[in-house]
Amino acid sequence: MRKSEFLKKDDNVLVITGKDKGKKGRVLRVFPQDSKAIVERINFIMKHTRANPSKNIKGGLLEREAPIHVSNLKIICRECGEPTRISLTRLEDGKKVRICKKCKGILDKL
Repeated sequence: MRKSEFLKKDDNVLVITGKDKGKKGRVLRVFPQDSKAIVERINFIMKHTRANPSKNIKGGLLEREAPIHVSNLKIICRECGEPTRISLTRLEDGKKVRICKKCKGILDKL
């Protein structure tokens, strides 16, 4: 499995490399085919926009989040609160869940 398949929307992540190293944020969107994700308040870019009065859009510079590669992110465990790697396992009922490598806690909401 690719690392982007382990990452899900609303996961808390830590940036481990790049210009935003050490910052934490929430995953807003995942692009598994590109192995990228958009994280809240991480990797801001300046977007030049044209004014469109019919849609009430003002022109100028707009700051927004750009996608960041998932190899630069580490998931923060919900139970222990530490940045960790994760693994997959099956429960007794056959459901596949993500497990924290440090505390063996379940990352998925059941």
